Amino acid sequence: MENKEILLVADVFANEKDIEKDIVFQALESALAAAAIKRHENQINARVEIDRNTGGYITYRRWEVMAENSEINGDLEFPESQTLLEVAKIDDPDIEVGDFVEEEIESVTFCRIAAQTAKQVIIQKIREAERKKVVEAYEDRVGELITGTVKRLEKGSVYLDLGGHVEAYIAREDMIPRESIRIGDRVRGYLKEVRSEIRGPQLFVSRSASELLIALFKLEVPEVGEGLIDILAAARDPGSRAKIAVRSNDPRLDPVGACVGMRGSRVQAVSNELAGERVDIILWNDNEAQFVINAMSPAEIESIILDEDKHSIDVSVATDNLSQAIGRGGQNVRLATELTGWELNVLDASEAKAASDEEINKIKQEFIDQLDVDDEIADVLVEVGFSNVEEIAYIPIEEMMEIEGFDEELVEALRSRAKDAVLINAITSEEAIETSEPAKDLLEMEGMDEELAHEMAAKGIVTMEDLAEQAVDDILVFLGMDEERAGKLIMKAREPWFVNEEGEG
Repeated sequence: MENKEILLVADVFANEKDIEKDIVFQALESALAAAAIKRHENQINARVEIDRNTGGYITYRRWEVMAENSEINGDLEFPESQTLLEVAKIDDPDIEVGDFVEEEIESVTFCRIAAQTAKQVIIQKIREAERKKVVEAYEDRVGELITGTVKRLEKGSVYLDLGGHVEAYIAREDMIPRESIRIGDRVRGYLKEVRSEIRGPQLFVSRSASELLIALFKLEVPEVGEGLIDILAAARDPGSRAKIAVRSNDPRLDPVGACVGMRGSRVQAVSNELAGERVDIILWNDNEAQFVINAMSPAEIESIILDEDKHSIDVSVATDNLSQAIGRGGQNVRLATELTGWELNVLDASEAKAASDEEINKIKQEFIDQLDVDDEIADVLVEVGFSNVEEIAYIPIEEMMEIEGFDEELVEALRSRAKDAVLINAITSEEAIETSEPAKDLLEMEGMDEELAHEMAAKGIVTMEDLAEQAVDDILVFLGMDEERAGKLIMKAREPWFVNEEGEG
């Protein structure tokens, strides 16, 4: 009778929960083993084996094979469930540490199992099987768009019902800020992660990821889904504004127009899905300078200066266009920075030009003073890109000969004077370092060494107050200095400022 009941239970659970019958049998074996262990006063170890065809089962008592433990004089820590390797080898010479010795014992009857224990074990096994099945079904779908119905809300987080007893979780930080969502709403999200865990959510969905924006355009714009248009980058301020960079693989196709759609229908559909998020569609360009100009849209750019070493770009805009280029709270320039991968600095064009002119005049005057040349030659040197006498001293003659109006005699004279100027500057600098004395507070400041303090003093940075007024770029010129150390030294020098502010407060 009990054998038939076991087969019946296995059939019912397997069909109702849509899981493999063997998993139910394993759960029943665990329940029967738990009941057998509970029947003994001492904590034994047991295993139950059910015949999958007849429902009959056998119970075995088990002893784990252990090596001799010198710490407890060769005795076993748990003699009820352990045996020594030497003893086990008497009956089985091939047995090893970690194997089990088994002996058949009387089985408990199925009808006498504590109902609650059996039920809990079976339910636990079934849950584990169901969760494993969810992971297997969705682990290959990471990166896809999924849709579900809002099942419940918890402290700003959302649980979605995907159907088939499958739930997805959207954490509060993955939600669109201030988005109104109610139970029963249909919601789309980007499946960003699948975790195989015993408890808690397994499918993690995001509504704020940039990938969701790209997935929605693939859905709304057939040309993107078919690969005729590529979306190469995306940046979002969730719920407020976003930018995507698009490129056409067909010269006859306008990628921006295709993504916008007739009367803005396609981009509007995406915007509606993202709680009204406004999307700027930017034309990708292989020329990084032009791409940055496009990314700063709708602001009009007057000029840009690239610094490849720092991977930053100074963007100059007209004074009346400055607020639009920066955007509310810096939003426009922040999204453009994220989209392009360049650190963008927005400058007032008039101020930038004044600063540039000042720098050019400073370089020009240096050439006039150190190379003993007139304004005309100094202007030419600046125009072709020279920024200091060191560059002129060591540039190959052939390259300087290519400058219009320069002959060999002039080039030789300029290079000779430049080398003399470099030598004089070096000697002057060394003498200044030797004769300049840094203040005591600078010398004793944490992170400072004597050699660096004298170098700074030679450049006019004599006290901690002098150092506190410097920018990081100002002190990167010193030997062995990097941005991290420069920042720490400046902040250390500024500590008295903060102390004074607190005292005044």
